[in-house]
Amino acid sequence: MTEQVTEYMHELGRKAREASAWVAKADTGLKNKALLAIAAELETARPALRQANAVDLENGRSRGLDAALLDRLELTDARIDTMIENLNQVASLPDPVGTIDDLKYVPSGIQVGKMRVPLGVIGIIYESRPNVTIEAASLCLKSGNAVILRGGSESIASNQAIAQCIQKGLAAIGLPEAAVQVVETTDRQAVGTLISIPEYVDVIVPRGGKGLIERISRDARVPVIKHLDGICHVYIDDLADREKAVAIAVNAKTHRYGVCNAMETLLVNRAVAADWLPELAQRYQEIGVELRGCSEVCDLIPDALAATEDDWQTEYLAPVLSIKVVGDMGEAIRHINRYGSHHTDSIITESYTRGRDFLREVDSSSVMINASTRFADGFEYGLGAEIGISTDKIHARGPVGLEGLTSQKYVVLGDGHIRK
Repeated sequence: MTEQVTEYMHELGRKAREASAWVAKADTGLKNKALLAIAAELETARPALRQANAVDLENGRSRGLDAALLDRLELTDARIDTMIENLNQVASLPDPVGTIDDLKYVPSGIQVGKMRVPLGVIGIIYESRPNVTIEAASLCLKSGNAVILRGGSESIASNQAIAQCIQKGLAAIGLPEAAVQVVETTDRQAVGTLISIPEYVDVIVPRGGKGLIERISRDARVPVIKHLDGICHVYIDDLADREKAVAIAVNAKTHRYGVCNAMETLLVNRAVAADWLPELAQRYQEIGVELRGCSEVCDLIPDALAATEDDWQTEYLAPVLSIKVVGDMGEAIRHINRYGSHHTDSIITESYTRGRDFLREVDSSSVMINASTRFADGFEYGLGAEIGISTDKIHARGPVGLEGLTSQKYVVLGDGHIRK
């Protein structure tokens, strides 16, 4: 069985490499037509998508998946609408491929610039969320890349139903169906092979739990764009507006629990903690959020549990929140840079100077002033969709959209120039 899976993945790789050459030279109009054709297929197949997803949900419940994973897995009509909207929005975005930046004359008389080019073949490994299949396919197509998608076993029926829509859309426009391939096997060897064939795959993007991403990062022979976890913070400054602070702190934690941009630790300036924390605690407790805090928090909130060292470095993905009282913004920044995962962190303050200092000093891929961490998302950033969020510092950082799926090469324009 292992040899069969390895052969199967190599065949997908060969097909993807061949298709990548066609997609790379496809013009913007053709790529946009493909995206719109896929959107039309999704609309037509809506009942079939829901039916396939119902199978995955039932299997997930029987396997004992928790509420957060089931929430990620569910494909509601609203989420299908969002998938279609994502395709339409990506189609409307400027095509980065072929654009030339920084074209300038140098002393020799030649012109030198940088042209955006596709990465080639992208392998994406993800868990639970079937809408990722569309997000990834749309961004890879628009940026001129071929893609091999390997979803989790829990979403196999949903992903195969979506794959049929993608294949029909590509065929209708005349692009090779191998430009987007969804792995049909749930065998774990498929992942091991996908991350070990640099002759066919140029970049791996893992999306899922910390364990999955650590394994991919450790074992891959292909470059990886990743983030391990989302330990996001909101710091409420003593110069914050109370109404803004409460609204943002509640939204950042409770809008959705099982997502990487949900707040996991709330930091509150000591000057306002005694006055503001009881109100915040009441809001959280009404919604059913378990609170864990430092000793000062436990004194102010009798129902709060004592936080441990592990709590400050835990991504709960659940209705659990750690709270710490800090003396000033400097202490908050030190806490964030020590315990955070370099994902997303926000300050609530009416001080322009402190806000700018926070932006400069917090070492994260997204840093915000007076906004919920839930905005750290490719769609919300105007990227149309995202293929993932990178906390790396090389190539791409933050939500990875079209530009993050391209590289640059130098181009030189001359007129018979020779080097002397």
